[in-house]
Amino acid sequence: MTYQSGRHFLQIPGPTNVPGRVLRAMSAPTIDHRGPEFADLAREVLAGVARLCGTGGPVALYPSSGTGAWEAALANTLSPGDRVLAFDIGHFAALWTRMATQLGLDVDVVEGDWRRGVQPEQVYEKLAADPEHRVKAVLVVQNETSTGAATAIPLIREAIDRAGHPALLLVDAVSSLGSIDYRHDEWGVDVTVAGSQKGMMLPPGLALNAISPRALEASRTARLPRSYWDWKPLLGTAETGAFPYTPPTNLLFGLREALAMLDEEGLPAVWERHARFAEAARRAVRAWGLDLVCQDPDGYSPTLTAVMVPDGHDADQVRKVILDRFDMSLGTGLGRLAGKVFRIGHLGDLNDLTLAGALCGVEMGLTLAGVPIAREGVTAALDYLASAV
Repeated sequence: MTYQSGRHFLQIPGPTNVPGRVLRAMSAPTIDHRGPEFADLAREVLAGVARLCGTGGPVALYPSSGTGAWEAALANTLSPGDRVLAFDIGHFAALWTRMATQLGLDVDVVEGDWRRGVQPEQVYEKLAADPEHRVKAVLVVQNETSTGAATAIPLIREAIDRAGHPALLLVDAVSSLGSIDYRHDEWGVDVTVAGSQKGMMLPPGLALNAISPRALEASRTARLPRSYWDWKPLLGTAETGAFPYTPPTNLLFGLREALAMLDEEGLPAVWERHARFAEAARRAVRAWGLDLVCQDPDGYSPTLTAVMVPDGHDADQVRKVILDRFDMSLGTGLGRLAGKVFRIGHLGDLNDLTLAGALCGVEMGLTLAGVPIAREGVTAALDYLASAV
């Protein structure tokens, strides 16, 4: 292989770049996970992720991917045959729906066009038509990583309440927590699902459930099989600092440092930074003359921008040209969007110049791949970044 100078641009929507501070923290010697130093570490990071989720309640922290936390959310609150309401808004929403079906749940899926998030009126109409309260949970992806479409969780909670329905609200915040405004308690979320490898600026390998009192009560009678994913053995960790199994010690070192970085910047500033980068990326896409996957301006994702390529062009070929020529990775189109879409990730540890460099690579790569564009996207993004402080 020929050496490529400079650094690789990782502009996929996760895993994201791991900051040097986090990498250095993770390189510390492993400590005894039954000792007092580890207990202090565990209590500290669990309190930190609870603040990040916006909850004063318990958080179950798993050595797993976000997929494991999906399963934990379902297995701890539901029983075989329970009906759940789900929304086909993208690839990851579809995967969570498939998991629910495989676990033996009765899934009522609201079809979607993969161009927008969950619509609150659809939630209201479905639940208002369920006077017997057969629906036990509503599954919502806050930020659909395959499409760049976000859902307003407070409006979903308002729709559930307006329908007078007791269904639990389960929210996938994997690609939003640590990057987008999120308030588990204030918004009435019952289970939050998140993972370490996106806005939390860590490698993959940690996932969590933030748990409401209603969800905890439901777990006492839920009958889906669970062992590794059982909340109960984990929930004492916040007080004792003891995990029921071997914890990923060095990932927890990294988590402590990542939480410190988020605290130093301040979460409102983090959310604003991501919103600003997203607007700059969208202005570039429009100036190129290309279409966004998301068609709802109120639902544009702050963490990624999914871009449609014109008919007759292959998005994966565009990605290959950009990787080979400029050493930059972009997200691929997933599911029904395969070959039609590339995704620009702009979340986690990045700044104005990182985004500017990424957009330069996209603009040059589109031209080299023969996609007809106006070469004005970078200029539009830079003008916005220079003026939006």
